[in-house]
Amino acid sequence: MREQSFEFYSIALFGAILCRYFLVAGLTHWVFYSAVSQSLINPRLPHRSPARGEIRHDIQLSVISAVVFALAAALVLSAYHRGLTRLYLDPYQYGVWYLGASYGGVLLLQDTYFYFTHRLFHQPRWFTWLHRGHHCSRYPTPWTSFAFDPLEAVVQAVFLVGVVFVLPLHFITVLAVLATMTVWAVLNHLGPDRLPALFPHHWLGQWVIGPAHHSIHHLKFTVHYGLYFTFWDRLLNTQDPRYTQTLDESAPDRIDKMSS
Repeated sequence: MREQSFEFYSIALFGAILCRYFLVAGLTHWVFYSAVSQSLINPRLPHRSPARGEIRHDIQLSVISAVVFALAAALVLSAYHRGLTRLYLDPYQYGVWYLGASYGGVLLLQDTYFYFTHRLFHQPRWFTWLHRGHHCSRYPTPWTSFAFDPLEAVVQAVFLVGVVFVLPLHFITVLAVLATMTVWAVLNHLGPDRLPALFPHHWLGQWVIGPAHHSIHHLKFTVHYGLYFTFWDRLLNTQDPRYTQTLDESAPDRIDKMSS
């Protein structure tokens, strides 16, 4: 990999991150908020059509977030070329098995970091400065997925920068984590009303966060702080008890009860 200047990395990565956001969020929004998808909306679920002002606000925050993450990624690449990170290129250096193991390990670490920082952001003294912008969309859309407040974006970028200095990670593993984070965030911000009633939230909803789980957070604020998995919410009693008590019910019935 040829070394470039920090400025080059920053500009190029900003463009790449922004294009990824508009491509993934825009395509998902087009699919799930199109005229055809309106027929799939369950009228019993809390929903409304997204306001243009809220979408514009989310996009503005996302552009700022793209700047923060581009600078963080540029820092990582510059440090890599100076031999300061633990990033590597040879997939056999630690064994092929380690690619999968390190991918799973980073997701678990990121989920833990996100849970505790996210819960901190909801403390009254921090919420206004770190997280209120994201919650301007009480009924989120795919455009909300990357809408971090500037200081929150910095906090989340710290993990992505710090982990490459601590753990040996292949570039493929890092890209896989970033892709997972992007897709997961977009899907979790769809809102439960945008999915067919038979969408499988059953047993999988016990351990993996999906639109139904995260929509409750945007409605109630005081529960469901995880990123990928529900075990921290379950372990530390920040999961709505009615979510687990009604896992045998359909997703529409469950969301309808919990949002009331």
